[in-house]
Amino acid sequence: MLLIAGLGNPDAKYANNRHNIGFMAVDALARHFAFPAYREKFHGLVSDGLIDNTKVLLLKPQTFMNRSGVSIAEAAGFYKLSGDQIVVFYDELDLPPGKLRIRRGGGLAGHNGLRSIKAHMGADFRRARLGIGHPGSKDRVTGHVLGDFSKTDSDWVSNFLAAICTHADLLVAGADATFQNRVHEAMVPYTQQPDSEEDS
Repeated sequence: MLLIAGLGNPDAKYANNRHNIGFMAVDALARHFAFPAYREKFHGLVSDGLIDNTKVLLLKPQTFMNRSGVSIAEAAGFYKLSGDQIVVFYDELDLPPGKLRIRRGGGLAGHNGLRSIKAHMGADFRRARLGIGHPGSKDRVTGHVLGDFSKTDSDWVSNFLAAICTHADLLVAGADATFQNRVHEAMVPYTQQPDSEEDS
């Protein structure tokens, strides 16, 4: 079994925020693989189904970003999952738009959602960082992260989510470096700096 959680804020006013791209990734997977409607569980919204014949639980914590760990730790504990069975999608300021990095463990990089997860269950889980780009100065970060994707972003965002879905079988199989590279290859037309680096 694999738990795939996306980080975001649950209120409708946040739905198109850059900070909610983790929710968007989970929703895209649910649509692509025809998962059933979400139901309430683990202080979140969950849906379970199969990806490449593997049981997958999709989770969107409804605790708001800063308490994401409450929901994810509850689900992980219920199913007695190890770190390699937990994938968390979240927004990353320090990656260009449309870039993905995935690795197990690592630092918090100032992300409050990650801080909450670490506080509730430790740092041993697979992190899928989804690049949203940096606004250029610290005083613009909050507005950028909590701002909506623009119309000009829609092309790369939709193709980014589509690439994640297309290659999700690799993610489920634990082939994280290959998954990362396949997503990068799919995004070359939409990103200015093609990148084939396997991990960081």
